[in-house]
Amino acid sequence: MRLTTKSRYAITAMLDLALSGPHSPIPLAEISEKQSISLSYLEQLFSALRAKGLVRGVRGPGGGYHLGRDATEISIADIICSVDEWVEYTHARARPTSTTNEECSARNLWEDLSGQIFGFVADITLQDLVERGLEKRVVANESRAAAVGLGSYAA
Repeated sequence: MRLTTKSRYAITAMLDLALSGPHSPIPLAEISEKQSISLSYLEQLFSALRAKGLVRGVRGPGGGYHLGRDATEISIADIICSVDEWVEYTHARARPTSTTNEECSARNLWEDLSGQIFGFVADITLQDLVERGLEKRVVANESRAAAVGLGSYAA
């Protein structure tokens, strides 16, 4: 599996939506500016994300995008597969017509590796990323507070 720029941008934009919460839609222009991603590129990505039900749009003034499902129900694999074709290492590294033991062993290795990577990203949800980010901020705040003698009151 390759993590393309398209996938990275889609994950970043979806994380932005997850961090914003369900209250009001987020305009693509806001995500574009915040993440330094071209607006037209985001429009292409969100078209694919919308087609897979990962986001839903709100038209008109004050419009934008919300997550299409709860952040606990959207995996990183869902996002990657909605904007990119899942590219297995076997397709990139081993010829399907390989017949020697070494070539078959290599193909099996790449198939196993691809499956492991897919399983890994399938087990990570947007909510997991949100929580990891919050944990890091709390730890950083506590470290700063301890450095100036405030204990854990700064969290």
